[in-house]
Amino acid sequence: MTIYVLRRLGFLLLSLVVASAVLFVLLRLLPGDPANALLSVGATPEQVAAARHAIGSDQPLARQFLSWFGQLATFNLGTSFISGLPVGPEIASRLVVTVPLTLLSFVLAVVIAVPVGFLAAYRSHRWYGVALSALSQLGIAIPVFWVGVLLVSFFALILRVLPAGGFPQDDWANPLDAVRSLTLPVLTIAIVMASSLVRYVRSATLDVLGSDYLRTSRALGASFRSAMWHHGLRNASVPVISILGIELATTFLGAVVVESVFALPGLGSMLLTAISQHDYPDIQGILFVSTFGVLVVGFVADFVQRLVDPRLRTSLSGNRPGGRARRVRTTP
Repeated sequence: MTIYVLRRLGFLLLSLVVASAVLFVLLRLLPGDPANALLSVGATPEQVAAARHAIGSDQPLARQFLSWFGQLATFNLGTSFISGLPVGPEIASRLVVTVPLTLLSFVLAVVIAVPVGFLAAYRSHRWYGVALSALSQLGIAIPVFWVGVLLVSFFALILRVLPAGGFPQDDWANPLDAVRSLTLPVLTIAIVMASSLVRYVRSATLDVLGSDYLRTSRALGASFRSAMWHHGLRNASVPVISILGIELATTFLGAVVVESVFALPGLGSMLLTAISQHDYPDIQGILFVSTFGVLVVGFVADFVQRLVDPRLRTSLSGNRPGGRARRVRTTP
């Protein structure tokens, strides 16, 4: 297991380096010069040249990349072209909103999806089992921003019990106000995410309910609850864990849309502003942090899968999954 973790960490670092190079190249392929954002209309060629020199866009691409990669090696994400502020602290201040939004939505979605998905599978031949499956399909089909608009119309405009958007200026100094501001965004993401997760939980549960090992356990006298707990839960959780990792990463990246709907000062609004202003350091920093988060989530999900399922615990020594290595008897 130690060798596997080291291999995965090495692969994580390699993926991060490759992703950094790809992000840098793709941003430079976009039309427009970032120096134009610093100048007014009608700027002279001398002013344009001075602006390009000030931000370093007149340097060769290889030199720009080495400079940026050297900054990453020292945990420095650079300085914004527009505001002149360090990118790292600005991203950290925005994560105060984005990370709680992502995690709360993820937890709520899992809490909803697991029992609903199990019930939809266990009662798949009943009308309410079919209805739950149909509702999950409907939830997937509805765009996330439309769910947000519907929730705002009902809870903020009609009932007037929750704010329609915004976030306290003092962040989490008043936790109650912060939670109230995140309630509708969290519900928006959780509804769409839970609709997708219900399908996977239902599918995994159906596979377990029709498995031979569950029938054998029941035939040996175990109750349905005991058989599901000792045999079904672990087998059903393995494919779901990988989906949970994907959904968590997707939720983090998809927070851009939800934050725009609810006017939250998170990474989403920062990214949209940076794109409109061609602020490359801000864009690169946000995308780098997002990519790093996605890779870490994938690493953790893969590691948890191997902890849950002994069959996945293989090593470079050629040991049998979940067992000891065979001894080969040699003759002198």
